[in-house]
Amino acid sequence: MCNILLKEIKLSASPLAFLFVLFGFMFLLPGYPILCGVFFSTLGIFKSFEFAREANDTLFSALLPIAKKDVVKGRFCFICMIEISTTLLMLLSVIIRMTAAEGVELYRNNVLMNANLFALGAAFIIFGLFNLLFVGGFFKTGYKVGRPFVVYMIAAFLSIGVFEALHHIPGLEKLNAFGADNIELQIITLISGVTAWSLMTALSCNKSCAHFETIDL
Repeated sequence: MCNILLKEIKLSASPLAFLFVLFGFMFLLPGYPILCGVFFSTLGIFKSFEFAREANDTLFSALLPIAKKDVVKGRFCFICMIEISTTLLMLLSVIIRMTAAEGVELYRNNVLMNANLFALGAAFIIFGLFNLLFVGGFFKTGYKVGRPFVVYMIAAFLSIGVFEALHHIPGLEKLNAFGADNIELQIITLISGVTAWSLMTALSCNKSCAHFETIDL
């Protein structure tokens, strides 16, 4: 599996996939929908799928002396690597805003979602939607990228809108906790987001392996 992952990194990946990891630092921006950083990171992965399709990488990978399901698993390993790298930058941004920048007035008066552990959990959910809707949709055919990405994009921006609106609902204000306020709730929502990402990714990977075994390239 390590060799397949190296093949993905060296041959299949678009440079944008690595560059767009830096959008994880959007969690440092006040007065901006910070979850858009998740979308830009997935856009980089999407560009890798486009790049690999134009290079006929899927057929090349299927012809390697490995099981077809290992081709899918290798792609998922690469995707998870990019997503986790992005969330690590988001986590760094959250730590900065929860500690060193806790007293910054610009963050205190932020009307949009604060960068806290709930926001990080929401980011994991959007990454999970990408894995489920786009990546799972791609492996139904092995070459179509447009329609599944549009489906994911609609779901992603609807989710961003919902997450941004939640703390404005009476009784849910604690979701927008600043710093270490309501840390127990923040940790619970983060764990919930990671769990949702894990389940969606595992489900998509299993279904993608099954679909890829049956399609005729």
